[in-house]
Amino acid sequence: MRLVQVSIPAGKRDTVIEVLDDEGVDYMLTDETSGREYTDIAYFPLPTKAVQPILDELRDAGLGDDAHAVIIDAETDTSRRYEQLEAKFDEQNDETERIAREEMRTTAHEMSPEFTTFVAMTIISAVVAAAGLLLDSPAVVVGSMVIAPLIGPAMETSVGTVLGDRELFRGGLKLQIIGGVLTIASASAFALAVKVGFLVPPGTDVTAISQISGRLTPDFLSLVVALGAGAAGALSIASGVSVALVGVMIAAALVPPAAAVGISLAWGHPMAAISSAVLVLVNILSINLSGLVVLWYMGYRPKNWFELDETRSALAKRAGVLLAAILVLSVFLGGVTYTTVQSAGFQQDAREDVAAVLNDTEGAQLLDVAFETAGTPPFTSHQRVVVTVGRPADAAYPGLADRLSRRINESARTPVEVQVRYVETDTAGA
Repeated sequence: MRLVQVSIPAGKRDTVIEVLDDEGVDYMLTDETSGREYTDIAYFPLPTKAVQPILDELRDAGLGDDAHAVIIDAETDTSRRYEQLEAKFDEQNDETERIAREEMRTTAHEMSPEFTTFVAMTIISAVVAAAGLLLDSPAVVVGSMVIAPLIGPAMETSVGTVLGDRELFRGGLKLQIIGGVLTIASASAFALAVKVGFLVPPGTDVTAISQISGRLTPDFLSLVVALGAGAAGALSIASGVSVALVGVMIAAALVPPAAAVGISLAWGHPMAAISSAVLVLVNILSINLSGLVVLWYMGYRPKNWFELDETRSALAKRAGVLLAAILVLSVFLGGVTYTTVQSAGFQQDAREDVAAVLNDTEGAQLLDVAFETAGTPPFTSHQRVVVTVGRPADAAYPGLADRLSRRINESARTPVEVQVRYVETDTAGA
């Protein structure tokens, strides 16, 4: 529910009253005594769905596109007429409840903090994310997402596009670029300081840390996450509900991968940095694309027909550019996805081959199958398969390693080394 305050220019009082009476809106009028061009102020409560239609009707009736209106969130109206008005607009419009254009424009603008605060919060979130990745701590990584102020710029660009507000669009675009670059730079500087200061053990393979390795192998599922985050952000801002949790989801798609880029650069892994950077770009582009598509689908657009035509053209161009860029980057995602599937398939086949060979080996017990890879994520290759076998103290399997190697390499795309390790098992109680 909203309380709307409209300043009425001289000569338009009767027009406003007629519109409000025809719509069945309860209102109050007071004199406007500031000496400006306004003579009266009208106050009236409206259901959220009714704000945009009533304001549009008042503008069409003579208030013009520059009408001065203030929209305030309200709690309760006990009037019987308000209940009837709410039922009327629910019946006329059964779509999801959404806020007015003006309210959404203001909300999107206010979601981004002041520039100095934005910079400070971005740096802090990047450092915390990098620390969480190096610590392999999901809790710390989630904390960095809560800090990150990235939902505001993402929503500004989408709202600015569908409403034809160039200033809002440019402001959001600028902050997204600054935020992305600043996050990577801050994470790189912090990771380099950690490396030089020996705050992690020397020789640590950072690409093997689970919280980092997951950001170095982006696949098509990453694209789904980013599209969902952008769509959820657009739905949240359009419905006027809290976007705090959605902001965490958007930050989850951007901050940890950007921090992974910085860590990879600090440790001298350019391929890993490129892989994470592709994930960051895909996520940014997908969030923006799904955001503006959802808002346009929900019916947000300029009221003026000339602005509408211009906005429709700008939206088509921007959506086309975003989609084309995502498709190009998806080639990389496709390559990573293919590599991941091939790797998982090889490991599954190798485990089955090992089990089959050991089933034909009397007394042998399979304890573990481990895989060692070479190269830098995301494009790694299997180098060695280590099989741990339990055997009785008096048993010996001199040809087992060769048999396992032949069996595993039959299905391997490239030759792999097979190593067998033995552990004596106690069979006295068997």
